[in-house]
Amino acid sequence: MERALYGPAGFYRRELPGDHFATSAQTPAFAEAVARLADETHERLGRPEAFAVVDVGAGGGDLLAHLAGLLDERFRLVAVELRPRPEDLPERIEWRRDPPQEVEGLLIACELLDNVPCDVAVVDHDGALRYEEVDIEGATRLGDRLEAADEAWLAEWWPIAEPGERAEIGRPREAVWRNLANRLVRGSALAVDYGHVKTNRPEGGTMTGFKDGRCTDPVPDGTCDLTAHVAVDAIGSDCLERQREALLELGVRATRPPLEQAYKDPLAYATALANAGAAARLTDESGLGAHWWLRTDR
Repeated sequence: MERALYGPAGFYRRELPGDHFATSAQTPAFAEAVARLADETHERLGRPEAFAVVDVGAGGGDLLAHLAGLLDERFRLVAVELRPRPEDLPERIEWRRDPPQEVEGLLIACELLDNVPCDVAVVDHDGALRYEEVDIEGATRLGDRLEAADEAWLAEWWPIAEPGERAEIGRPREAVWRNLANRLVRGSALAVDYGHVKTNRPEGGTMTGFKDGRCTDPVPDGTCDLTAHVAVDAIGSDCLERQREALLELGVRATRPPLEQAYKDPLAYATALANAGAAARLTDESGLGAHWWLRTDR
């Protein structure tokens, strides 16, 4: 998974997420909510002169490009991404491969943790927990017995016992988020992702592939995205809530503009209608609205 996503010929070295699937970060309405959160965080910290909005796993820089038109120059905009910097980004956006060592401000990772490589565990016919191995064509087989730390994680967060049961081991996701959150000196760290909690773990696991807007087999050959839902309650955060509730708190509303506006100001009406549609998609309980927001404040 590591090689297929981030190796020299990996999916994220060559492809832009927006070419294969839709994310919240691509929409102006989401950026408006993040801008409000950044401003609220800035206010909470006493409006310091040095305040950064750091987008980890920035993709094509869509979110920061929108924020560049919403936040003034007091806000430093930083993209963290393995791909080369897109040519059409606003100059004020800093582009780098690694996160800053210290962050005062808002650190956000939108649909990053689901792409953190993780192992899959399978219960064998004797009831033992084994790693699942996969070859370059997607064929799987049982591997070694699980290490003690991984067995302990499953026992606490995702118990499986019946032969054939599968689960993704979330320890690598926790480590990545802990590393990012520990860079926060003051401010907020926010992860936005799809996931599940212990009371409703998906049977059989969630490892899958995405390509050209469609689900596909999770073949680790670098031609598709490989993703697994996040055990969000195991990550550790100060606040865990659904995206729908978080966006509503930040003022996102899917309210259609009055029809008479179409006659008085057609352009404003079209803009308001598009914004309402985007807000509806972001807060849809059966879609993006079901994503989780994990926030840590300092």
